Amino acid sequence: MPAADWVGGIHAVAAVLERDPAAVLELLVAREARNPRLEEVLAAASAQGVAVQRAPRATLDRLSGGARHQDVLARLRGRPAMDERDLPALVDGAGQGALFLVLDGVTDPHNLGACLRSAAAAEVTAVIVPKDRSAPLNVAARKAAAGAAEIVPLLRVTNLARAMDVLKEAGVWIVGLAGEARESLYVRDLRGPLALVLGAEGEGMRRLTREHCDFLVRIPIGPAMESLNVSVAAGICLFEARRQRQPGQ
Repeated sequence: MPAADWVGGIHAVAAVLERDPAAVLELLVAREARNPRLEEVLAAASAQGVAVQRAPRATLDRLSGGARHQDVLARLRGRPAMDERDLPALVDGAGQGALFLVLDGVTDPHNLGACLRSAAAAEVTAVIVPKDRSAPLNVAARKAAAGAAEIVPLLRVTNLARAMDVLKEAGVWIVGLAGEARESLYVRDLRGPLALVLGAEGEGMRRLTREHCDFLVRIPIGPAMESLNVSVAAGICLFEARRQRQPGQ
C-alpha cells in the first residue's frame, strides 16, 4: 500500500477519526505499543466501527516510509484527485471569500503539512502545488498537517503558470511573497478573491511564477535573519488576509 494512503501519529489519526471517520478504512497499531494516549484513539475507532489490526512495529515503519508514526497508522479511503480543471468551480463556490494558497517548489513534506495546517485554520479554499518539484502528501506531511490534509483540497497542477491564469480569468487577484518586494504585506489590500503565492526557502518563486503575480509583497523582518520558514511565512500571510476580511477591518 503506498505511504500516501496512510496517516500516522496519535494527534493526526485522532483528528481524522473526529472529522471524517468514514474515510478511515482501518487502524494499524504496533504490537509493541505502550503509549496510554493510544487508548483514546482506539476507543474512538471502536465507536466509529473502524477495524483495528495489530502488527509488528517494523510493518508500520515500512508502510510509513520511515516517518515517525507513534505506533499508529490509519489507512484512508482515496479522495478524487483535483487539478486546474476544478479551479473555476472552487472560485465560484467561494465567491468573494475565495482564498487560495499556491506553493511553488516546496519539496519538504513537513513544510507542506504545516502549510496545510495553517491553510485549514485560515479556511483556505484550496492549496495549489505543481505536480513536479513538490512534496508528496505522505505520512510525514499528513502528520505535520494534523488532520488538515483531509479538510483542505490539495490541487496538483501540470502547469502552475497556466493554473494562475485560470485563477485570474475567474477574477482572483494573485499576490506573491518576495523578500526584495518594496510593498509590505500589511499595506496590500488582501480582501476579495485572492491567491497568495509562496516559493521554496532560499530560491523563492520561479521566474515564470513571479511574472504571473499581480503584486509582490514582503514580510518585514529584522536584519538578523534573511528569511522565514515557508510554513511560518504562509501562516503570517494567510492570517493577515483573514484579519483584513473580518467585519470592521
